[in-house]
Amino acid sequence: MKALMAFFRTSVGKKLLMAVTGFLLYGFVVVHLIGNLQIFTGQESLNHYAHFLKSKPLVLWAFRLGLLAIVVLHIKTAIGLSLENKRARGNDPYDNPSNNGSSFASRSMALSGLVILAFIIFHLLHFTGGVIFPDHYAMKDSEGLHDVFGMVVEGFSIWWVSAFYIISMVLLCLHLSHGLSALFQSVGLRNSKYKPLIDKFALVSWVVIFVGNIAIPISILLGFVDLPK
Repeated sequence: MKALMAFFRTSVGKKLLMAVTGFLLYGFVVVHLIGNLQIFTGQESLNHYAHFLKSKPLVLWAFRLGLLAIVVLHIKTAIGLSLENKRARGNDPYDNPSNNGSSFASRSMALSGLVILAFIIFHLLHFTGGVIFPDHYAMKDSEGLHDVFGMVVEGFSIWWVSAFYIISMVLLCLHLSHGLSALFQSVGLRNSKYKPLIDKFALVSWVVIFVGNIAIPISILLGFVDLPK
């Protein structure tokens, strides 16, 4: 166990940990998107899906706590690697990532990560905790179930909530565009043979995630998705 902990304190171990936690978070984003897209199937379908999840509180909270641990570990490891890179560069202005042809996505990983974290906190307070717009959280449908459909429609009908969500999705996909490629590079798979395939996978992934997520607030703002009359 001590040897394993010592390994994860090395640069190689930290990069591997970033890759593993990043992949798990990517998996959550995909699963979360699939669940969210059920809003297009109607109020009854989405509310029954949400009710099913809430009917398994032990599983749901184990998942939430596990996800929180992964997020904390991912952030902690990212900070550790960033500090290591900064110490390695020293004060040499020519040894700077902004001068070595790196992409904007790679240079803005820390900034996009912080904004995504702020969005996650807001999103949880809004849709999970009901702290923000508690009247939305208290909504019930005709069957007496928690009206998640109505809560989402009412929430995204507020322009600045939708704007914050869309901006966060832009930054999330900017983060993913570099993070997915870096993930495979950390485990040694992004070589000359697999690089084109991996880059295409990263591109398709973030485009699908971006379009799928922003389709929800845009459809609500345009009135394509609305509460039953």
